[in-house]
Amino acid sequence: MRTATIERNTKETEIFVALNLDGTGQYDVSTGIGFLDHMIEQFSRHSLIDLKLRIKGDLHVDQHHTTEDSAIAVGQAILQALGDKAGITRYGNAYSPMDETLSRVALDISGRPWMVWKAGFTQERLGEMDTELFKHWFHSVADAAGITLHIELLYGENNHHIAESIFKGFARAMRQAVERDPRKGDAIPSTKGQLGG
Repeated sequence: MRTATIERNTKETEIFVALNLDGTGQYDVSTGIGFLDHMIEQFSRHSLIDLKLRIKGDLHVDQHHTTEDSAIAVGQAILQALGDKAGITRYGNAYSPMDETLSRVALDISGRPWMVWKAGFTQERLGEMDTELFKHWFHSVADAAGITLHIELLYGENNHHIAESIFKGFARAMRQAVERDPRKGDAIPSTKGQLGG
């Protein structure tokens, strides 16, 4: 089983993450931000990555540190659980429709973090969550996990649908990318013999 546990404590947040890449999409998420919980739960369910995430953050300041640090910890757990990345599919992509909304997510577990974001929101908040923080969440996950990540909103109107479509697309792309390819055996999926650098 490819699993990881991360504990990350700073003056801004206290975080515990337990993750299983070979799970069934079971989740137990509590960040203190209801809408962020909902989105991370969608990620777990649709990626089939089991995820326990507990955060106590400085929400009396704002949501930035809690959002950012949750993404860093999840990204670190993904990276740790992948180990040397032997035998993984490496690439994943998904078109994710949700009612009137369609997004496209493509990623490469390359070891070279990069993010392209072509999406936006017409509301400043969803529930109590600042919508500008969604981009930051994905950027932080990509950095921590060493993922090249491209996210594009093709069209959409409802802001809830836009956010959920993107998270579900990310989940489906991650599910593809972390799966073991039986044809590769234990080979590293790179002609360099390693991923990253």
